[in-house]
Amino acid sequence: MNSNKIREEFFKFFESKNHKIVPSAPMVIKDDPTLMFTNAGMNQFKDLFLGNSIIKYHRIADSQKCLRVSGKHNDLEEVGHDTYHHTMFEMLGNWSFGDYFKKEAIEWGYEFLIDVMGLDKNRMYVTVFEGSKEDNVDFDQEAYDLWKELVPESHIINGNKKDNFWEMGETGPCGPCSELHYDLRDEKDRAEVDGVSLVNKDNPLVIEIWNLVFMQFNRKKGGLLELLPSRHVDTGMGFERLCMIVQGKKSNYDTDVFQLIIQKLSSLCSIPYEQDEKTDIAMRVISDHLRAIAFSIADGQIPSNVKAGYVIRRILRRAVRYGYTYLNFRTAFMCKLVPTLVEQLGKQFPELAAQQSFIAKIVEEEESTFLRTLATGINMLDSLLVDIKKDGKTQLSGNSAFVLYDTFGFPLDLTELICRENEIDVDIEEFNLELKKQKERSRNAATVETHDWVEVNACAESKFLGYDHLVAETQIARYRTVVTKNKKQYQIVLTHTPFYGTSGGQIGDTGLITNANEIVEVVDTVKENGLIIHLVNKLPESVDGIFTAEVNKNNRKSSAANHTATHLLHKALRTVLGSHVEQKGSMVSPSVLRFDFSHYQKMTVEEIDEVVRLVNAKIRSNYICEEERECHIDQAKGRGAMMLFGEKYGEHVRTIKFGESFELCGGIHAERTGDIGGFSIVSEGAISSGIRRIEASTGANKVELDIATKKLIVEIQSIFNTKSVLESIEKLMKTNSELGKTVEIFNKEKTDLHKQSIKKRLIEEDGILWYISEMKAPVGVIKDIATQLYGEIPNIAFISTTSIDDKPGVVVMFGKQCVQMGANAGAIVKNVSKLIQGGGGGQPHIASAGGKDSSKLDELMDLAKSMAREMLYK
Repeated sequence: MNSNKIREEFFKFFESKNHKIVPSAPMVIKDDPTLMFTNAGMNQFKDLFLGNSIIKYHRIADSQKCLRVSGKHNDLEEVGHDTYHHTMFEMLGNWSFGDYFKKEAIEWGYEFLIDVMGLDKNRMYVTVFEGSKEDNVDFDQEAYDLWKELVPESHIINGNKKDNFWEMGETGPCGPCSELHYDLRDEKDRAEVDGVSLVNKDNPLVIEIWNLVFMQFNRKKGGLLELLPSRHVDTGMGFERLCMIVQGKKSNYDTDVFQLIIQKLSSLCSIPYEQDEKTDIAMRVISDHLRAIAFSIADGQIPSNVKAGYVIRRILRRAVRYGYTYLNFRTAFMCKLVPTLVEQLGKQFPELAAQQSFIAKIVEEEESTFLRTLATGINMLDSLLVDIKKDGKTQLSGNSAFVLYDTFGFPLDLTELICRENEIDVDIEEFNLELKKQKERSRNAATVETHDWVEVNACAESKFLGYDHLVAETQIARYRTVVTKNKKQYQIVLTHTPFYGTSGGQIGDTGLITNANEIVEVVDTVKENGLIIHLVNKLPESVDGIFTAEVNKNNRKSSAANHTATHLLHKALRTVLGSHVEQKGSMVSPSVLRFDFSHYQKMTVEEIDEVVRLVNAKIRSNYICEEERECHIDQAKGRGAMMLFGEKYGEHVRTIKFGESFELCGGIHAERTGDIGGFSIVSEGAISSGIRRIEASTGANKVELDIATKKLIVEIQSIFNTKSVLESIEKLMKTNSELGKTVEIFNKEKTDLHKQSIKKRLIEEDGILWYISEMKAPVGVIKDIATQLYGEIPNIAFISTTSIDDKPGVVVMFGKQCVQMGANAGAIVKNVSKLIQGGGGGQPHIASAGGKDSSKLDELMDLAKSMAREMLYK
């Protein structure tokens, strides 16, 4: 049975048990501050477990794409080295929200695996929670009794809290679980060692395939467990592991889930799979990582240097590194695997097929960039190893390894590999210390201490009224305290609210919550796991009673205008540039309109002007907002509504139409396009491979921008004393160019005089011509002179310091003969630049640095001379 058929049988089975089959949520999470990626099947239902949303379907089944590469769930280092860990994987699951519980979950789990999938019941083992004195939770007798009706009691194993009690986090819904394990070993091995003893022992052939979680408790902040008002079932089964068992394999990578990609990869590198363990691992790593990268890009997460984007870039570079080191790839190769992946999974996950060319383009550019980085890093490391061996040492400093890693993106494991091949160790302790320092420096989010919710007025769901009202009578449903950087604030949930919470690129509303006695300012509104949360600096003195919630009208109006403008801009870009343009992000506030989109080249002036004309034409047309709040998603698709990849859409969606612009959107919009007032593009540029950003201005902000631009033109006219500004600027540029050429000739002559003067002052010592002196010239000029001398005098040793406007600098240069003797300008500059609180570097023959403190230039010169002499006269 192939993998697509196995997935289909799972859906069919649970559909027969009255489950609603829902699509996978995006792998990149947008409205949960505790997670970057979906790492478990339950993530998309978190708001249901927390009681933040009304339960529409009490029975659900799905296949959720998950990513585990950071935090508590991190399988990255095991990927490819063992047979069953992955970064991206599918998790098959069935869910009960206040409906069936342990009996049905256990019986159906057994029925599907044994009766439908045809697994051997004698090879299956199950675990049940043994209880916890710490939490005052008893042994799960109910689960045990249910299992012993299906499997031999000898196949039922007690599990501890670590393995058999599932928790969403430090607080929240939780409960005991029952795991299903399967023994894939040969009969001979099974006869020698009982499978019971290998459960949860990391044996690659006795593995967990399904976890049935019975959510019946809520963990409070202090650790106390209380019973949930409704009990839920949350199950997760590893799709790739199930395929391995059903297809009679002993490795996930031997199933059709991975073999199509692996065989394509083998063809590209002309290395057979299952020939050598190192190349096999490389192929497994690449085939796994390709899936994680492609699905992340399809969900809107482009590789970058921050947060989720950095995680994806790290995965991609790890795959490229394996291909470079073990499969001899020197040009982009992963992009050539994307069509094979789409061929296999494009039907189940249409977002892959729809963005195939975009995914391949992004991957190709990222690969090419990193392959150049690898080549540069290897050259630098080779130079460091030469120096280490010359000095008779056997260890690369952790600081050097960290510079390669942090500054040049060179992976530590590759540094270790190359060093091992040269019989050199790496000081990992020092590297980790530097890494820890860097993390402390770059930590951009303070730890937030979140207290338990305090219930005031129970409500099934906080109702959003903001599409129709800016003011509403309401009550406080719940509140909690949050502390960030020792600043105490409060989060309030209202039973009804007109406030829009940050989502879809539109920032949250501000405003007031008032009653007869006091006024509380709402400084921000966010959306978190289905809740609209109002952030305030103080709580009302009494949280009971009726309040008036009022949105800041002017800010809301400006935000709405900017949001509508992004829709018109999106349509205009697709008209001017082509249908390949897709929105890849936005930022909408009262004063900011930022729009990111897929496009592979800089927009021309003519294209920008045409987009501006089109948007303003739509504004003048004064189209009314045609809104439909409960449109079935299939109907919306059929009518041609634009959908954004990476967004989570329900069965019913909200559509927004302004003329020809027709999109799915939950944001706040202007009543008419004329409310935007006007539109102009302020800037357009690239933010990453294949992604560009437009910043624009509308309404009153555009008017102020136009006034400022006009004022600037008038001032320029005044300076030139002419209305023909363009003609005057062209004339000035021509004059400037001619003067520049004259100055260049003068500087060249002056530099040549300096060089000739230096040549006359060289001091010969033991065959080396030394120049050690301070020069009154910028570092760039000194480096230019030194470069010329390098080409003329093979035995020169040149050290010069400078200080211009109290900005110190140093240049060190050695001729070819000196470098051959062991001199290294880069090593010297790296050491001495610390004395001037600076940094710099270079190559063995020439290096330079600038700094902040001129007071230690003499000390720097002495140290540089001493190091140079030690290198040359050792």
